[in-house]
Amino acid sequence: MPDLNTLTALIAPEAEALGFALVRVAWFETGGQGSDEPTLQVMAERPDTRQLGIDDCAALSHRISDKFDELDPIVEAYRLEVSSPGIDRPLTRLADFTDWAGHEVKVELAEPMDGRKNIRGDIVGVDGDNIHVDDRKSGRLTFAFSNMGSAKLLLTDRLIASTAPINSDGADEVEADPIHDEAQED
Repeated sequence: MPDLNTLTALIAPEAEALGFALVRVAWFETGGQGSDEPTLQVMAERPDTRQLGIDDCAALSHRISDKFDELDPIVEAYRLEVSSPGIDRPLTRLADFTDWAGHEVKVELAEPMDGRKNIRGDIVGVDGDNIHVDDRKSGRLTFAFSNMGSAKLLLTDRLIASTAPINSDGADEVEADPIHDEAQED
């Protein structure tokens, strides 16, 4: 497995040059979609919209590919996947917990806390390096950001309502069907 810190250090300036914030760099041994090749997953976003469009993904993919062709930091064959973090996004930075306060999160801790590794509840906020979550089972829990293994927002109606798409270009449009509409009038 390649060194993710090294890859992140190479990818972050490419994202920043395009005005994007890097959300996550991850390596998956199983490529998925019928591929045996591992996948290098890069998630980024525009800081003002918290989203990334298809053209943005393509631009970042090209920059990363050009940089990696020059430096060759990964010796084995792999797939590069560049995407927006999506609505049920991973939370990878301390600031994410401030930005998404009030929304439901699922957290897996690196080390158990009071015998628990999993927390699920609403993000209350951040105090220094500590994250506060109102857990469904245990009430208010506080854990250090350094003890977070992984975290992601959970898809809820509240999250959907607060996350409007940046635009609907390319979305399917509903077209009138005059033949079907006439048949319904009869």
